[in-house]
Amino acid sequence: MKDWRFPLSVGILFGCLCTTAVTLAENRIITLGTGGSTGLYYPTGGAVCRLINQTRQDHGIRCAVRNTLGSIANLEQVSKGELDVAIAEAAQLYHDVRSNKQKTAGDRLTTLVSLYPEYLSVLVNNDANIESSNDLKGKRINIGKTGSSQRQTLGILMEGRNWSVKDFSAVLELEPEEQAAALCDRHIDATLYMVGHPSGAIKEAIRDCNSRLVSLSDQDITTLTEENSKYSKSAISGDLYGLSDTEIRTVSVNATLFSRADLPEETAYAIVKSLFTQFEDFKRMHPAFAGLTPKEMLSQPLAAPLHPGALRYYQEVGLDQFIPQE
Repeated sequence: MKDWRFPLSVGILFGCLCTTAVTLAENRIITLGTGGSTGLYYPTGGAVCRLINQTRQDHGIRCAVRNTLGSIANLEQVSKGELDVAIAEAAQLYHDVRSNKQKTAGDRLTTLVSLYPEYLSVLVNNDANIESSNDLKGKRINIGKTGSSQRQTLGILMEGRNWSVKDFSAVLELEPEEQAAALCDRHIDATLYMVGHPSGAIKEAIRDCNSRLVSLSDQDITTLTEENSKYSKSAISGDLYGLSDTEIRTVSVNATLFSRADLPEETAYAIVKSLFTQFEDFKRMHPAFAGLTPKEMLSQPLAAPLHPGALRYYQEVGLDQFIPQE
């Protein structure tokens, strides 16, 4: 009778291979930079990481979410290699790439996928006599933290109007999660920030704090769209917040998942494959994702060159036909 047992040497070889594979899988961790816990970047990063982790047996990668201050911090940390991937406004990513901050090929930033539109949202107290961004002068306003995307965007508007911080009656530098409470407590009259809709923080402020969204003026819309081609004229539907027949005029820019160019090609490939092979699950993870389609996401103008690993996946499944040629 034949002995079907493996020779000892073969058994040791298989055992070593299995142990090594498990160890490699356990050590392949990517960090994904998001934003504050009250914004949409944080749940978006959580959703992407969840999809990656659900398919870990296919690629051996684990994804971990990191809280950050948002777009500007994410751009800096990815550029320095402190984060592997992150989310940023396309306008900020585009500006960063065009400013030639990246010194080597590996440092250059690349797009993995465009996610969802963010809207410049002007949230005000109902009793502050603010009908549009024209009326912000002389009010108590939150300008955001130094270096934040919020601060930079407001700076563009202020420059376009030849305003300075002295033109407001009070200026606060609040974290994103502090803004709604400051409105509720009447510490500020208005705050401006980029966010995807529907936003839980805005919904809470409208419901509980006598607050509302107001439109940008035509002048401010023109200022932003002429300053950066990634901003586009848009509108927020009041239906999202129980305000039927209301349309808030503003600008939008797409949130973009990005990385350095030296992110391994197989890693970039696995990230976008995990997203699109589980796309219906992704759409159910937040109301802001519900109406997204792969065609819509991939047809957005690129703020940074597409990572080769992401492009390889899109070509394999035929999604590259939607990517704009620039």
